[in-house]
Amino acid sequence: MKWAGWILRLTAGRLTFVAALAGVLFVPQFGHADDALWALLKGGEQVVMMRHATAPGPNDRPDFRLDDCSTQRNLDERGREEARKIGAAFRARNIPVSAVRSSQWCRCLETARLAFGRVEAWPPLNSFFNDRSREPLVTPEVRALAGRRPEGGNLVLVTHNVNIQAVTGISTLSGEMVVLTPQPDGAFSIAGRLPPSKL
Repeated sequence: MKWAGWILRLTAGRLTFVAALAGVLFVPQFGHADDALWALLKGGEQVVMMRHATAPGPNDRPDFRLDDCSTQRNLDERGREEARKIGAAFRARNIPVSAVRSSQWCRCLETARLAFGRVEAWPPLNSFFNDRSREPLVTPEVRALAGRRPEGGNLVLVTHNVNIQAVTGISTLSGEMVVLTPQPDGAFSIAGRLPPSKL
């Protein structure tokens, strides 16, 4: 029991030092999860559900129109920089992207273009925030796509928080990504999430 007596004789300052050292030693473990997720993406065949970058405001205007960006919430300069940063993170890590699909909302299309330089509008990714009756019609389509392994890289789906939450159960930050791994039975597992701060 000599070690027990030694611990009891430690001064308060030494205990503080030991606690601080333990905290430092455990911090890198959080980074390992992010590294593993990026490594998974580098191997391809994942589906990335991404919330559009920062677009200030609580909701779109009452006169909202899909074909008129001026009636919608749009990216501000911070959001545009977030989108560029996402694309830069993919390029810096040589992450292959086979296709990019997006909601038809302007803030989603702009996020996709700034990050990846290309995008295909796909209506099932459109927000149903103001019309919840659409959710059971579109969520199964997105789930089915997320359960198929993309060929030639990763599939990126740029959409809205309400859509991501319906598919994954996860509430996301602006610009956050949820990585899904398609399974042989047509379902998918959630591999992890990458908030903008982890880029």
